[in-house]
Amino acid sequence: MATLKKQSKDVGYKSPLLAHLLSLLLAAGDVTGKEVDRKPNFVLMMVDDLGIGDVGCYGNDTVRTPNIDRLASEGVKLTQHIAAAPLCTPSRTAFMTGRYALRSGMGSTGHVQVLLFLGGSGGLPPSETTFAKRLQQQGYTTSLVGKWHLGVNCEHRGDHCHHPNQHGFSYFYGLPFTLFNNCVPGEGSDVLVDLQHALQNLTMLLVVGLFTLVCVRVCGLLEVSLWLLVALWFLTILATAVWYIPFELMPTWNCIIMRNQEVIEQPMTVETLPQRLLGEAQNFIKRNVDRPFLLFFSLAHIHTPLFKTPAFAGKSRHGRYGDNLEEVDWIIGKMTETVDSLGLANNTLMYFTSDHGGHLEDADSVIGQKGGWNSIYKGGKAMGGWEGGIRVPGIFRWPGRLAAGKVVDEPTSLMDLYPTLKYLAKDTQPDRQLDGYNLMPLLEGKVERSEHQFMFHYCGIYLNAVRWHPPGSDSVFKVHFFTPNFSPPGAGGCYDTKVCLCHGEHVTHHNPPLLYDLFHDPSESHPLTPDTEPRYAEILEQTAKAAERHQNTLTNKPHSQMTWDKILWRPWLQPCCGTFPFCGCKEETTHMS
Repeated sequence: MATLKKQSKDVGYKSPLLAHLLSLLLAAGDVTGKEVDRKPNFVLMMVDDLGIGDVGCYGNDTVRTPNIDRLASEGVKLTQHIAAAPLCTPSRTAFMTGRYALRSGMGSTGHVQVLLFLGGSGGLPPSETTFAKRLQQQGYTTSLVGKWHLGVNCEHRGDHCHHPNQHGFSYFYGLPFTLFNNCVPGEGSDVLVDLQHALQNLTMLLVVGLFTLVCVRVCGLLEVSLWLLVALWFLTILATAVWYIPFELMPTWNCIIMRNQEVIEQPMTVETLPQRLLGEAQNFIKRNVDRPFLLFFSLAHIHTPLFKTPAFAGKSRHGRYGDNLEEVDWIIGKMTETVDSLGLANNTLMYFTSDHGGHLEDADSVIGQKGGWNSIYKGGKAMGGWEGGIRVPGIFRWPGRLAAGKVVDEPTSLMDLYPTLKYLAKDTQPDRQLDGYNLMPLLEGKVERSEHQFMFHYCGIYLNAVRWHPPGSDSVFKVHFFTPNFSPPGAGGCYDTKVCLCHGEHVTHHNPPLLYDLFHDPSESHPLTPDTEPRYAEILEQTAKAAERHQNTLTNKPHSQMTWDKILWRPWLQPCCGTFPFCGCKEETTHMS
């Protein structure tokens, strides 16, 4: 290049026009070099609790989702994209790390299957590696805007051992917990409702007992020890505190917004949350136009409580849930518009998905349906390995790199994002064992078969089902070793708790296992038998061997982060703006991030 520049200077003395042409050629060469050398940007957009049947390009013709549909028409649509769990905390753990959640200690052993309090000590272990951390090491500016729900503190308030900033995200704005019903007055509670009721009843019983004994003593009907009254009074105060402080003050403890490690709003104003999250996501992209970036935009939609944004209220054909869906689509459109208007489209991989399937049981007599539609697929959120809870939208758009309108029917996973991002960021450093695979050969059409010959479906920490896509076959067989008990059986779901449990009397074990061919029976309606499937014995044998090989890789598992001692609220771990317990602040709306 230096020789060519010298030659152009020499020629310039003799021919100014030729020198000018050579200069233009050199400039073009420099620009091309920069474009080739620059790593791609990533905009990952994940909706909370979205059903695969909620989106137009996946078959919905009654909800308007033109912006999501446009992403699919301009990119690649995956039809068998699978979450590693049917609940948010384990699913998001697997998505972030490229590994099944139990490898990180984030799988449930019992009743509690997600993190319940920001003041608990459980969360994504500091020793874990996320795709954000890997890309940060490759020079990327990284951001998480929106929902985290993978923990905050370990031993004291402010250690932030589980915080997004400690897991590779240079910038965080959003909900360290999640959006849940307690955040809006009148919407009820999502957290340990049975325990809350038990504590309330115990408190009322103690109050009545104390009042009765005081009356008996004052009226002289019986001799009642003063020490008994003092002890009963103390127990009443203690029971009231144990019930009231953690549960009745839940909006203050859990419904907060953080910017990096600072609590900036407590409790949060839910009504303006969608606009603020969108603004932060757009501003991050605008700030980083000139350098490679990773944005994970983790929407608060479409988890309950549903938003009541005036611009969308009453506009859909499906009540408030439909209104929220169309607001999601509008948000995705604004994100696409931002990328395109800044001239970043050809160097930006955009991805759209959901953390798991829609919540079938979530409905009431006033609002109607609050949860998603999972199309033809059986089950939904928190229903183990049934397709409706784990099959999610998966759309990749990258103009100039990925063919427009391509459809991939092969099994893929949310865990595939980790190795895919590593590959595209040119990260070749050794890594721990991954359960996902680089998707680019499949997305670009260089291969036709997914590397996921086997996939494993978990209900808590328990292996619930195995998927097998045999070489040379279109069939995708799925074997269920056990299934959560629905109430009523086979229909609506787990009405009592709204979350199916994965152990003991809450499940039904199958011997022989239930077997389906998802290629011919995607709704899992007709179990195969030795009479209807010639390969019946082989399928059970192959999946059993695969399950054994997989479980042999699960040695040296870390301590569970989902035990009661890590889940329950501890005052000294509670994030707070102001002086604890008098936490309270409002975000300055004039702040420009």
